[in-house]
Amino acid sequence: MNSLAVVEREAAASTIKVTDDELIVSLVDGRVISVPINWYPRLSHGTVEERSHYELMGRGTGIHWPLLDEDISVSGLLKGNPSFESENSLQKWLDERRGKNP
Repeated sequence: MNSLAVVEREAAASTIKVTDDELIVSLVDGRVISVPINWYPRLSHGTVEERSHYELMGRGTGIHWPLLDEDISVSGLLKGNPSFESENSLQKWLDERRGKNP
């Protein structure tokens, strides 16, 4: 009896580009994911420099922007998940960026 073994690989990012409108993630398997930048408010509020400084985590399964304190998983992008950050958390972060004390 023959059986077909299915091996699932976790999707992994190879390169990232952030424009004023989109987060564009190229995957190692050749696919390209594009989502609206406003799904991730910290990225949309970031400068070009802050957006371009990212690190791939877990062999590309996650993306970290240290200057924006933002983490996004590739699997979350594939599922269509926007940021789940609360309004209060985002407002506190924005106030801190502007130099205000919360």
